This record gives sequence, C-alpha cells and structure tokens, in this order.
Amino acid sequence: MKLTRRAALPIATGLGLALVSLPVAAQEDVLNLYSARHYQTDEALYTNFTKATGIKINRVDTDDAGLLARLKTEGAASPADVILLVDAARLAQAERDGLFRPFKSAALEAAIPAQYRAEAGPNGTAWWGFSTRARMIVFNKASLSRADVARYEDLADPKLKGKVCTRSGSHPYNLSLFGALNEHWGSAALQTWLQGVVTNMARAPKGGDTDQIRAVASGECQVALTNSYYWARLVLSSKPEDQAVVEKVGAVMPNQASFGTHMNIAGGAMARHARNPAAAQRFLEYLASPQAQAYFANGNNEWPTVAGPPMNNAALQPFGSFKRETIPVAAVAKNTVKVQQMLDQAGFK
Repeated sequence: MKLTRRAALPIATGLGLALVSLPVAAQEDVLNLYSARHYQTDEALYTNFTKATGIKINRVDTDDAGLLARLKTEGAASPADVILLVDAARLAQAERDGLFRPFKSAALEAAIPAQYRAEAGPNGTAWWGFSTRARMIVFNKASLSRADVARYEDLADPKLKGKVCTRSGSHPYNLSLFGALNEHWGSAALQTWLQGVVTNMARAPKGGDTDQIRAVASGECQVALTNSYYWARLVLSSKPEDQAVVEKVGAVMPNQASFGTHMNIAGGAMARHARNPAAAQRFLEYLASPQAQAYFANGNNEWPTVAGPPMNNAALQPFGSFKRETIPVAAVAKNTVKVQQMLDQAGFK
C-alpha cells in the first residue's frame, strides 16, 4: 500500500481520538512525520530533504495536543518516525510519557547548544531544539513607557494594578516562562510574583498571544506577555488593522540588565516506535544544517538554534543581539508540574 503525501487528521470524539490509520512504511525511502508546524516555508524544507536524500516525507499535521494524544492511542502500532513540537514544556512532557526514542548523534551534539536540547541519558538525547522564540512584554505606548515594563518583575508591581492581561497561566508558553523564573528566583519569590500578577490583571485570562497584543492596543489593558513571533506576524502584516495595532504598541525584550529574556524552542524527536530510525535520525540531523535552519526559523519568525544561518527578518532585526537567558530549557520544562500547583495556589486561571 502506498502512503499519501498528507495523512488524514484524527477526529475528536468524546472518548479521545478516532484515528484514520496510516499504513506502516517498510521502505527505506519513506519517512512518516507527525508535525505541529504549519508554515508555508516548511514545504521547501521537506522538498529539499527529499531531493537530497531520496526519502519521501508523509505527514500528519495537527496541533501538539492532538499529536501527543494520537501517539498515546496508537502505541506500538504508530507509524510515526519523527515528531515536531513547538514548546519545551510539551517536548519534556512527551519525553516523560515515553513517546520518544533517545539516540546519539555527534552531528546534532556539535550543532545544537546544550541548553536547547534534552539532557542526555545512557541511550542518547530524547529531543533537540531547532529554533528559538522570545517571551516578550508588549505595552500601550500612550500610557506606559519602556522603562515601566523593562523586567518580568514589573508585571507584579502595584503600579500596574488593573493593567495586565494574559492568556491562561496553564498554557505551555506561560508554564515554560514561569518554570524559567523559578530557576532564576526560586519558588518563594515566584509564588509571590504570580500572586502579584493576578492582583494586577485587567480581566480574567483568555485568548491567545495575538489577542493580548490587540487588547493592549485597544486599551482593554496596558501590558501583556507574548511570544516574539506573534508580534513579528503583526509587524510584517499588510493588513491596515494590524498596522494600526503595531502603531499603538511597543515591544520589550525583558531583563536585559539581569539574566536576559526567556527563550523557548520548537524542536523534534525520534518517535519511540519509529519503523525507520535511520531516516529519522538523518532528517533530524538535516534540520540542523544551515539551509534547513534558515527555513525552519524564518518559517515562524524565529531564531535558529545553530550559529551561523543568516536572519533576514525585518520584524526581528530591530531587537539586534539582545541578552538571552542561558539556563537549559530541559531544566525549565521539569518545573512545569510544580509551577501548575503554584498557579492554582495563586488563583491564576
């Protein structure tokens, strides 16, 4: 049986997922990819890999939660060879759930900085980061200055009471940030900060990062957190309504005078039950090549994890060589369970 170019997506049911099966590929020239990435430039990424290696890529495209649920349901029958996810917390959770197959790769160890990959075990490394994004602060330029929101600490300052808006504290993007702050400050200080942020909220958490930016522009609130690529999408948009938002909102890379801005990753791993592990490793190593890094990062307005590939992103270039935090994302991701408990204690929905 021949695999299709794109596999059908799972259909949600009350009990979980009704799966449309992918036949298992026995050929050495086929790679089954489960991807939470949905960017136009990825088409060139995959096409170039096939041209260079002769290995065809068949994909399941859906969100992180859907992919992980599908992998758990499929179990040992899963045809997946490679999994691409878009947050360190999700990568770490999948590792804890036993969904990845660690492996050793001298090429990836040389290319990917240790802070952007899982801690190596006896069988190798479970996952690797291929692009980074910053957790920024955005503010209403009519009511606040850059100095008012230069640090994550400022979000809990009483001066911002009634001015902060945010998405759910339990969303992986926030869990990863809070896990990083736990590493920087310790649990007691983080708990106090979380309570301060809750006290400063203009409204209950809701929506995604773009919704927070728009709320800042509209005056519903005055300051918010966002991943850098959401900001970049608005900056690069040709829509008048998006440009009107950008005109009213300023963006800050926080904590430049201390530990630096929190950086999260998008990354990949070999599936635990990969039928074609050699092709899976070859593909993951390809993602660390200069050409692939440029596609991978620019596809979602991010920065490469590998040093060297050029960045030609007009929305990100103004931030220059800002200071990034240096703690390993693997250590950050380990804090997510503890952080969730702290959120519950603070009443951070």
